[in-house]
Amino acid sequence: MIVLDTNVVSEIISRPKPNEAVRDWIISQPLTDMYLTSITVAELLFGVALLDESRKKQRIKQAVSACIETFRNRTIPFDSRAAPHYAVIVAARQRMGNRIGPQDAMIAAIARSRGMAVATRNVRDFEGTGVELINPWERPRSG
Repeated sequence: MIVLDTNVVSEIISRPKPNEAVRDWIISQPLTDMYLTSITVAELLFGVALLDESRKKQRIKQAVSACIETFRNRTIPFDSRAAPHYAVIVAARQRMGNRIGPQDAMIAAIARSRGMAVATRNVRDFEGTGVELINPWERPRSG
């Protein structure tokens, strides 16, 4: 099971031509294995709220609404199960001198508390959080 970071969702729903590697990766995953977090939902809605009124805003707003509906039963909240993981992640990263943003820490904590991977472009932001990381922008190398 995989938690989609906001940048993965944004790539697919807000760009007229998403990155091919990301598009192909999303298509290759069973929909039932992909999840959002309440943090990503909030970030997507915030992104829409920042846009000036325009056709683009309406298009993205509709895409975000459709995405939220698609993942309605697969959106995981930040809860008491994730909270202890958040504390451990933030403290460990701070001790390493490599602070982590609160949203990324919450997404990582949600995933870690449930044994899930995180798909993100910003792999560096999630390193050292104890979750498996997937970068959909990188095509697997055949060898």
